[in-house]
Amino acid sequence: MKVRLNLATASIESNRRIAVGATTVGSIGLIAMVVLAWHGYSVWRSNNVSRTEQAQLQGDMDRLRAERSDLEAFFNMPDNVQRRDRAAFLNSLIAERAFPWTKIFMDLEHNLPEGVRVITIQPTLAQGHLELRLTIGALNDDVKLKFLKALESSTEFSQIEVLNETRAARAAEMDPVLLSLQARYSAI
Repeated sequence: MKVRLNLATASIESNRRIAVGATTVGSIGLIAMVVLAWHGYSVWRSNNVSRTEQAQLQGDMDRLRAERSDLEAFFNMPDNVQRRDRAAFLNSLIAERAFPWTKIFMDLEHNLPEGVRVITIQPTLAQGHLELRLTIGALNDDVKLKFLKALESSTEFSQIEVLNETRAARAAEMDPVLLSLQARYSAI
């Protein structure tokens, strides 16, 4: 027969729960450290790639700036400036010849009431659209107002602006009312 006697002054405590808890916390900490280290490595690697790309782009920008300054110096040489000005002049002549004179006269014919005549037409190409400066002569104010209303209601003319209106000094003149106006023309 065996008798179990405990001669210790305190009873035996089981440290198993503490060991299991410490192992669990240590395992979680180790896993977190591995994940954090992997994340830090991937951030470091992507930063290196970004720095390399940025340095390459900066080098390309510096090279392009140098090329641009060389080209500006080339195009600002007196001979090239003269050629560029001549080309702009020739292009303006071509654009003037391409003006649709027949179409503008047909459109004005539809809008001109009786008693109004066109004295001058000055077309200009401004910011990609056609601007017309017209000088018209009218027999009286009623006819002038009919013409302006007809222009405003037409689809070809827009942004009509009256620049100047003068009256004839003598009653025997052909056009008692002279009107200068500017309008945008769109040949649709």
